[in-house]
Amino acid sequence: MKKPIQGIVAIFAVGIAGAAIYQSSESASAGQARTNLTVIAPAAVGGGWDGFSREAQQVLRADGIVNNVKVVNIPGAGGTIGLSQFVQMKGEESTIMTTGGVMIGAIELNGKKETLDEVTPLARLSDDYAALVVPADSEFSTLDDVVQAWKADPRGMSVSGGSLGSIDHLLTGAIAGEIGINPKDANYIAYSGGGEALNSLLSHTTDIGLSGYNEIADQVEAGSLRALAISSGERIGTAPDLPTFREQGVDVEMSNWRGFVAPPGISAEAEDELLAIIEELHASEEWREVVARNSWTDAFMTGEELKVFLEEETERTREIIEQLGL
Repeated sequence: MKKPIQGIVAIFAVGIAGAAIYQSSESASAGQARTNLTVIAPAAVGGGWDGFSREAQQVLRADGIVNNVKVVNIPGAGGTIGLSQFVQMKGEESTIMTTGGVMIGAIELNGKKETLDEVTPLARLSDDYAALVVPADSEFSTLDDVVQAWKADPRGMSVSGGSLGSIDHLLTGAIAGEIGINPKDANYIAYSGGGEALNSLLSHTTDIGLSGYNEIADQVEAGSLRALAISSGERIGTAPDLPTFREQGVDVEMSNWRGFVAPPGISAEAEDELLAIIEELHASEEWREVVARNSWTDAFMTGEELKVFLEEETERTREIIEQLGL
């Protein structure tokens, strides 16, 4: 049976794209990161990792930290498709990849053989915290209202959020476990985009929602949503009146952290140079403005501290996914 022409063209196109990415990384190797740096965003254009990558790109260019910076998108499977390709760029010294908590969840959820153990950790830069929100006309006025209703009918409380294994989903499981509900009973409704999740709340298709605060801040300020709690350890500067889960008796803290890794097998000199570039990015006034504008929290971390953090995050994520029955 002959393959349709469209299928052949699609396969050919994917092959060409993969080859282009590989040739791009090969041509920018040998310690030329200050001249030409490639930032891989393992997500589609417009997503959180893409936005983070392009914000970094602009600051690196504007401050003259790197002469030429380009962002390459490799979307799919919570970043694990990008990770699979990135692991193959062994020894490439002018390419870094954006990563974060979502990728750890996707690795564990999908059982991927490639993990963050196979790359070179560089730095964690920022935290993006999730807020629990309800429609403005919801019967729930406080987090305690939600907790009591949820405990009374664990399967009846519907929770909207991002894809399965996302920070929203993991946070749902963590909250459920903390208030005495079996996480497997949590009625989590996964949506591919923030717009769909928001519409489900506003149409009362779901009861409560979990989302990165920066994604719903405009709706909260406009009065269409009411935020009841945030997943940070302390209140964040852009929402000083929004109490944390812990303040309200639910001992949960979780962030959608973001940072950069380098390919495996790079030299110590190249690793130092890439880390120096990221340290200069972090130290710039422009980056501080980026963090504030996006309602992120500075969470700079490198070296052994970062390695321990990644190990702990991986173990914690694995436990929550098991509790959720995934």
